[in-house]
Amino acid sequence: MKTLKFKTNIKCGGCIAAVTPFLNKVQEIKNWEVDTVNPDKILTVQSENLDAGDVISVITAAGYTAESIPA
Repeated sequence: MKTLKFKTNIKCGGCIAAVTPFLNKVQEIKNWEVDTVNPDKILTVQSENLDAGDVISVITAAGYTAESIPA
């Protein structure tokens, strides 16, 4: 399992609620969480087969931005 991290603009519970259906429908994502306390609003995704571009596409489709950062 690999862990991918992203700087996002997901900043509150409402934002998390908006991206949840998008992230949850991707079967390859085993777990995800957003640290809204961190100033960079870090999204952490655990997956077997996805790469950063795949996750960024999902976040963009949900109406948010994500920038890959080293895990």
